[in-house]
Amino acid sequence: MTPPLHFADAREAADLAAFLARLIHYDRAAAVRLQAGGGALAVFGRPASFDVLAIRTAALLDEAPLDVTVSAGQLLEGIEESAGKAMVPAPVTGPPWAGVLPPRGGWREAAGLPDAAGLRGAVAAAVAEFRARDGALPAERRTRAERDRIGHEIWSRTIGSTGLPLRAVHAAQSLGFLPPHEVPVALLAAGAWLRLRTPYGSVAVRTAGLGTGLSVTAV
Repeated sequence: MTPPLHFADAREAADLAAFLARLIHYDRAAAVRLQAGGGALAVFGRPASFDVLAIRTAALLDEAPLDVTVSAGQLLEGIEESAGKAMVPAPVTGPPWAGVLPPRGGWREAAGLPDAAGLRGAVAAAVAEFRARDGALPAERRTRAERDRIGHEIWSRTIGSTGLPLRAVHAAQSLGFLPPHEVPVALLAAGAWLRLRTPYGSVAVRTAGLGTGLSVTAV
């Protein structure tokens, strides 16, 4: 049995629990990959329908290395917020994305990202556009396929010249990484990867597309 994780601050346990609950909201069968070592934990998940990787980090008291893919729901059940610890459930067979993670280093800051208010405004405008276009569809075209087409068109747009797809910003807001108050935001780039980082977590996307023809990259 894998030893429990002991967080450096009990609030880290609560923050991780909130992140896992949001992942499960989108996919009750969600899995997460845990990587720990040297007193730090990184939790990777892929929220359903966003086609991005979400990353939540936490400081640990433990130094031992760990690299395992587990059920997000079982990990959530094993978190003891008051005690600041989490029981690590048995490993599961990892989904394909779990073997294709962003690089550990080599990140550089990229220019052109709006501030947090600007990012939230872009998401709000996209949601309003989707609702308007959906509402304007005639009855014979009001199908799941047509709605998916409109959604894909809107959320695949990039933020200015950054190359960051709007769906990554939408995911960040939906996962609580972009709260309704001012927070510092940064756009980082490493190879084919882009990463939107805030104090609450990160969303990473491979600009060449996830899940096809990718090499396995250690984090």
